[in-house]
Amino acid sequence: MTLTAPNPAATARRERPMAPAKVRILETALRLFYDEGIRATGVDLLIAESSVTKATFYKHFGSKDRLVLDYVEIQRQRGEARLEDAIGDARGAAATIGRVVDMVEATIESDSYRGCPFMNAAAEYPDRQHPVREVTSAYTDHVAARLSEVFAELEHPLPGAAADELTLAINGAYAWSYMADDVAARAGLRRVAERLIAECDAPR
Repeated sequence: MTLTAPNPAATARRERPMAPAKVRILETALRLFYDEGIRATGVDLLIAESSVTKATFYKHFGSKDRLVLDYVEIQRQRGEARLEDAIGDARGAAATIGRVVDMVEATIESDSYRGCPFMNAAAEYPDRQHPVREVTSAYTDHVAARLSEVFAELEHPLPGAAADELTLAINGAYAWSYMADDVAARAGLRRVAERLIAECDAPR
């Protein structure tokens, strides 16, 4: 797996691949922060699992806090890319919204699913002004805004409200499926999606 730079500005500036050691540290952080938790994963474990020295770790990141920010930023980039891939070139409400729901269900059904990475990160950083929370909020805002654009293109009478509803249903499915019943979570999401599709297709 090849990692991109952790933020858009860095991507624009980057002219050569990241150092292999930095890639290993990021890949290790992506795995451990998601599977074990951010605060539960210490620097010593990250260093050991990445097969780097302490000096190499601090050369590339300076602190665990810097690595945490890169982790949530990479998750944001990946989440936004998955949404765009799901929307793709679909035509019509049923196909477009259906593909978004399919994306959510595929995530939930994965054996490696450990909950929504953005909810998990937000739970570990309760201060809404913390930079981690700024990234998690930016991701949720992006999803809602992008879905609002989609619903506007599908001529839903209230695209913003529809986007908020679907975003809430998606987040609810992510949380419910991990904490309780994934079958009920998927069914609930499908019901919301089907109603919103019908509202797009209703004669006006």
